[in-house]
This record gives sequence, structure tokens and C-alpha cells, in this order.
Amino acid sequence: MAENISDNTPQGTSQHTAGAFDIRNLIGGLIGVYGIILTLLGLFNASDEELARGDGLNINLWAGLGMLVVGIGFITWARLRPVVVPSDPEQES
Repeated sequence: MAENISDNTPQGTSQHTAGAFDIRNLIGGLIGVYGIILTLLGLFNASDEELARGDGLNINLWAGLGMLVVGIGFITWARLRPVVVPSDPEQES
């Protein structure tokens, strides 16, 4: 889904966004997946031994929630401030 952006571009050149190839989407997606896994482990697989090691704190749950927030932040950042890539018509042929 590359959208064309034509604001302040010289005649004959066009620009588009990086879209799925933006590294922030990849990083946000990976951190988000790991966050989901840790959150689920913290909710459904928290044993008394793990809680004792974490001094009564469910480390998997809180780390997972933090990773979800960071992953959503990366993806939101990529959507709000997309990377604009210039298209050179001479190189495309």
C-alpha cells in the first residue's frame, strides 16, 4: 500500500512511502509478538516458584505488557511519520 505523495516535489518525480519495508514495522511486530507470548505466559502459567523468584512480582506479565506498549509505539510511529522514498523514473526502466 504505497501512497503517492506529491507535495513539494519537482515536476517529473514522485515519492512514495516505504510501507511494509519500513524497519519500524518489523521491529514493532517482533516486539509485539514476544510481548503477547510473555503476557500469556504471565497470565496463565505463573507458578508460585516464579512469583517467589520475582519477589512476588509477575515478571513475565509486566515484561510482556511493556513489550506490547513498545511494539504498538513503533508501529504507531511508522504510521504517523512514514519514511518517504523518492522514485526516480530513470532507474525504474
